[in-house]
Amino acid sequence: MTTVYLSLGSNIERQRNIAAALDALADNFGELIVSTVYESEAVGFKGDNFYNLVVAIQTQLPVGELSNCLKSIEDKNGRTRLGPKFSGRTLDIDILTYGLFFGEIDGVELPRDEITKNAFVLCPMAEIAGLDLHPELKQSYEELWQAYDHASQHLWPVDFTWRDEIISRAN
Repeated sequence: MTTVYLSLGSNIERQRNIAAALDALADNFGELIVSTVYESEAVGFKGDNFYNLVVAIQTQLPVGELSNCLKSIEDKNGRTRLGPKFSGRTLDIDILTYGLFFGEIDGVELPRDEITKNAFVLCPMAEIAGLDLHPELKQSYEELWQAYDHASQHLWPVDFTWRDEIISRAN
């Protein structure tokens, strides 16, 4: 089994779509490690705020099959792939890391460059995988988060309940 970290985001019916994604991931992969859910402003376009989080799963699926599975979950939750790349979306699930793999594998660039570029990815990644090392940079996610320019993007934790369990609380 390989540990895979996924980034989840939604700015359309955020609560419903994130909960549906977590349900689908748990149904497909079993136990999940789930970060705090954060709200952040849209990056790269003007739009409604996003909910974002990072989830760890265990899988034996090859990268390409995993990517197809995640796209299917997105599609079942109303994701459309028409229109501009940076736009509102019901659900976005990205593979951040797949074990210690790096480079292009089955059409997926690993690790995803958004890890070090976006607070809404790096902060929850540091929360659930703080001591793990970035496969290429060989720095821990905790170190990367400490060195991140926190003023460049703002995010804040939100109250979020999934399967009758509080997984996130606002400050």
